[in-house]
Amino acid sequence: MTDTYGTEDHKQQARAWFEKLRDDLCAALEAAEEDLEGPNPASDGAPGRFERQEWMRPTDSGETGGGGVMSILRGRVFEKAGVNVSTVWGEFSEEFRQRIPGAAEDPRFWASGISVVIHPWSPLVPAAHMNTRMIVTTTGWFGGGGDLTPVYPEAEETERFHAAYRRACDAHGADYYEKFKKWCDEYFYLPHRDEPRGVGGIFYDNLNTGDWNADFVFTQDVGRAFLETYPLLARAKMDLNWTDDQRQAQRVKRGRYVEFNLLYDRGTLFGLKTGGNTEAILMSLPPDTAWP
Repeated sequence: MTDTYGTEDHKQQARAWFEKLRDDLCAALEAAEEDLEGPNPASDGAPGRFERQEWMRPTDSGETGGGGVMSILRGRVFEKAGVNVSTVWGEFSEEFRQRIPGAAEDPRFWASGISVVIHPWSPLVPAAHMNTRMIVTTTGWFGGGGDLTPVYPEAEETERFHAAYRRACDAHGADYYEKFKKWCDEYFYLPHRDEPRGVGGIFYDNLNTGDWNADFVFTQDVGRAFLETYPLLARAKMDLNWTDDQRQAQRVKRGRYVEFNLLYDRGTLFGLKTGGNTEAILMSLPPDTAWP
């Protein structure tokens, strides 16, 4: 495989960053669990802690194709929070290689990344998603982003979330924020319902400016923006009361989340088509979901 984007050193730097971001995010979410004071179906229990489970990716040859670690928290602030990392390699299937840049020429690949999905107990605290990744074929690129899915959108909350990504983007490209915001709005959309999944954020893919270091620093800043913003948004509302009607509205909103992830999400398809761990791939699906 001609590695035109990620040297071995680049790969190890990216992998190490994704794992560090995992550790920092897990610590921030566990700290919120410790600090909960308000009412909650699980508030009488102990603060939630992430439980980690390693998995290995099998290959047709019987050799390892890498693997990852699932980190799942089921607590009293977060009904289900997943912060997963993986680093895998191998060959794309005949069917899938036509869809991936650089894979038609040579099906071998290497990919590393972090995937975060958070489903709070409270319908007043927004659900959230973030992922960043580095992929190498005969070319290479970064991708990822983050978005917010509140049951009850609020302008101030939405602006705080977007402002964090605007700052991250503006430090790297004058057109990054508007371009990646638009991409997010178009990507996280349910055409069969003619509605967005949430209030957006940013989404980018196939980022290869020719400067690996610059693209890597941007990808790190995308992760930092989420780390520095989402836990504060959760803390702002996690102690508030909510009603049974609001909880039911949350269940219905979660149904929309399921529909998007199973029908349209490219990350889900990529994971399943590359022999990833099914439980890790589907950890994004929310608990206690309903359809009206």
